[in-house]
Amino acid sequence: MTAPATAGAPVRARTGPATAGLLIGMLLSVLDQTVVAIALPAIAADLGGMAGIGWVVTSYLLASTATGPLYARLSDRFGRRAVFTAAITVFLAGSALCGLAQTLPQLVAARTVQGLGAGALFVLPTVALSELYPQRLRGRVQGLTGAVFALASVGGPLAGGAITDAWGWRWIFHVNLPLGLLALALTAWALRLPRPPGGGGRTDLAGAALLAGATTAVLLVAEWGGTAWAWTSGTAPALAVAAAVLAALFVWRERRAPDPLLPPRLFAVPALRVLLPACGLLGVLLGGSVFFLPAFLQAAYGMGATQAGLALNPYVLVFMAVSTVAGSRVGATGRFTPVLVAGAVVAAAGFVLLGALGPGTPYAVFAAEIALLGAGFGLLMQNLVVAAQNAAAPADLAAVSSAAVVVRGLGLALGVAAFSGLLTRELAGAAGPEATAAAVPDVLLWGAPAAAALAALLLLLRGAPARGGARPEAG
Repeated sequence: MTAPATAGAPVRARTGPATAGLLIGMLLSVLDQTVVAIALPAIAADLGGMAGIGWVVTSYLLASTATGPLYARLSDRFGRRAVFTAAITVFLAGSALCGLAQTLPQLVAARTVQGLGAGALFVLPTVALSELYPQRLRGRVQGLTGAVFALASVGGPLAGGAITDAWGWRWIFHVNLPLGLLALALTAWALRLPRPPGGGGRTDLAGAALLAGATTAVLLVAEWGGTAWAWTSGTAPALAVAAAVLAALFVWRERRAPDPLLPPRLFAVPALRVLLPACGLLGVLLGGSVFFLPAFLQAAYGMGATQAGLALNPYVLVFMAVSTVAGSRVGATGRFTPVLVAGAVVAAAGFVLLGALGPGTPYAVFAAEIALLGAGFGLLMQNLVVAAQNAAAPADLAAVSSAAVVVRGLGLALGVAAFSGLLTRELAGAAGPEATAAAVPDVLLWGAPAAAALAALLLLLRGAPARGGARPEAG
């Protein structure tokens, strides 16, 4: 199959193997956000206690989120394949170092290296897959990326627990090596895409540094504000101010840079002014649900970590199926707005039902409710990205894709932080499974008004022209 060219003559691409390599890379990127969570006690016991253990997760999240837009711009200049293969090489080196770490600082440093590579492994497949396939198939193939996200997000803790129990925590990093090498081989051999138009300018390193600093400050506040750092301590407020200042400097820089990292013209497109905030709000809802559902299962039903992971299959399977099918159907019809609004409404209904859970709720009822939530997220997840891609000019495909993914990642971190704060307030110092089982539904109920706000925001797409006065559906 010949990949559609964005500039110049068409380039022969082995589309199937290239797609497989890109999706494996994406799977590894998301999996390593969650796979270590359940292994943290074993890591702490081996490397010297719980002090600072949270940085094993946070260092990866910071590095991978902050570098996404830079990778997108670099791929405009040097090509998708070259940048993706370089990034996955860095990721594999970091994974090997993680498995060899003998102290906690060594592991945190290795996780940072791993995250620096992972920053490209979600952003670039989102871009490259949209270039490998014609626009009418874009929704279908991006639906696969939504399925990968669901599988890795919920399957990560399950895989981490099983691997740690069977072989030890170091193997959660070692297993990346054969999969990563397969992704590297497939993309190096099969991925062939022309250079995007306008991609030959200088990379905006100053803008990348400012954006990375602002993103890091926001994530640190979200991860540690109110927990490791009291809100009255001065550290969290100072970081919030730093984030605001760095963000303002980034906007100032982008308006003046000859080749900006995120072109200001993106935010002049009315559809993108709706879709990018919607991606962030979806991230909040994802973070506020998927990370707390296992806690309810373990507290209410007495499940172990592995059992809880398996019990989330209704959520994962429906999310994957709906994401794939909805992407295919919407890609064929080109009508995004009704599907996106319906997804937000379905998600709101799922949160309302989950808010009524109790310790005595039968598992069958819980399974039906999380399946409904998975259906809502499946309608939203990658259709938001595809609608944003369709609203952007071809030269801005990488920039708008990276913006959507990074904004969603920031929203996810903020959602985890916000819902964690709500859970702490609901528990009010109480401990034990009964208290957790009673508190988690009250926290999940807060997702309903957030999802309703998302539906209201998405309704604005009906009157928001995309580039050139077309609607996002027409792209």
